[in-house]
Amino acid sequence: MPAHSPSIHELHFDDAPSVDDAPGRRSRQLVDRQKEIDSNAVAYPRRIPIGIDEAKGATLRDVDGNTYLDFFAGIGVLNVGHSNPYVLSAVHEQIDKVVHTIDFPTEARIELIEKLDAIAPGNLSGNSKVIFGGPSGSDAIEGSIKLAKQHTGGSGLIGFRGAYHGTTAGAGSLTAGKKYKRDYAPLLADVVHAPYPRTDTEVQFALDEVQSILEDPYGGLSNPAGIWVEPIQGEGGVVVPPADFLPGLRDLADDNDVPLIVDEIQSGLGRTGEWWGSDHFDVTPDAITMAKGIGGAGLPIGAMLYDESLDTWGPGGHVGTFRGHVPAMVGGLRAIEYIEEHDLLQHATELGEYIRSRLREIAEDESSIVDVRGKGLFIGMELRDDDGQPMKETVQTIQTRAFERGILVWTAGKYSSTLRLLPPMVMTHEQAATGLDILTEAVHDVL
Repeated sequence: MPAHSPSIHELHFDDAPSVDDAPGRRSRQLVDRQKEIDSNAVAYPRRIPIGIDEAKGATLRDVDGNTYLDFFAGIGVLNVGHSNPYVLSAVHEQIDKVVHTIDFPTEARIELIEKLDAIAPGNLSGNSKVIFGGPSGSDAIEGSIKLAKQHTGGSGLIGFRGAYHGTTAGAGSLTAGKKYKRDYAPLLADVVHAPYPRTDTEVQFALDEVQSILEDPYGGLSNPAGIWVEPIQGEGGVVVPPADFLPGLRDLADDNDVPLIVDEIQSGLGRTGEWWGSDHFDVTPDAITMAKGIGGAGLPIGAMLYDESLDTWGPGGHVGTFRGHVPAMVGGLRAIEYIEEHDLLQHATELGEYIRSRLREIAEDESSIVDVRGKGLFIGMELRDDDGQPMKETVQTIQTRAFERGILVWTAGKYSSTLRLLPPMVMTHEQAATGLDILTEAVHDVL
């Protein structure tokens, strides 16, 4: 290790959570000013109206001096926490040397590619290629669409209901949420969404639908190029599919000679307690897309790792001005090293089990909580009323009450009726216990 690698107990503000008044005066001023001059597309401050000043580990401080426990981590970006010094020391050193290299080789680029190959799922390890494009997950999805089309000669895309893959033209076409694309249609032609199963009894139906799309002469998709799937749906409500679903997709992809592309943008880089969400299902994808946690410290970078047999495109097959953002590559490499050094895959597994157990204790007293689910630190708690209807407003009220007490959480699901927890992998057991105590109070107060 080239620098001091502090334990997870050394990373945080000691006083979290500590809230005097949330939102405070200065936060309200900043949010109001943002409304005046920033885009109407800005979303997050509408629900959590704070101005952020600084952050460390699993804690965040606003401009009024309130300190929060962060169970959100930038939508799962900050897997090794805010401002991790082991990551940032290397990033700062790199910034002083060179930042932008397009795709010329650097030691950081080569080392990150080699590290990604080493932790790649199944037999992708030792047989993979990596491509960097633009700075986002959406761009990684765009690259995967181009790779699949170029390699197979096909044009049709198979996605799933409940899916979120981004909001650019191609990625947005695979995204199932109508709110993300209704004002921008038409997007790509020839995109079909199959059911994404939640229960064992739904698996065969979902697989039969995919098989029909691929093989039925009247299946509706003229020339399939590939299958895109999240191993655990994030925006869809932290939905963990039954064990047989991904293996069944693997078989169908093999039988029909199309690539299986697994979107690991939110589930990858250790968040679920394995390096990749697909590892939980013993499935080796043909390609995995990644972003979010791969930047290490929140630096923007998107990438795709894929089987070398798919590497049939030529120079310029997929490009992007910022595909040589070296500080982000250094950040990603150091984040992986930090996870390995501190055994954070095991920590994420154990802490996730603890958090879900605490949420299930709440559910024992509250009939509105119909499900607690997830893997590792990818966690959802769904609420429905006595008639089975989603409780969107109630979940948002719980989110607000938690915020006012110093806990940052978010929501998910088709109807925003799932409370979503994505804490950094460096959150300590003590912090989680404190946060769950406060969240329990918030839930009981609202319900």
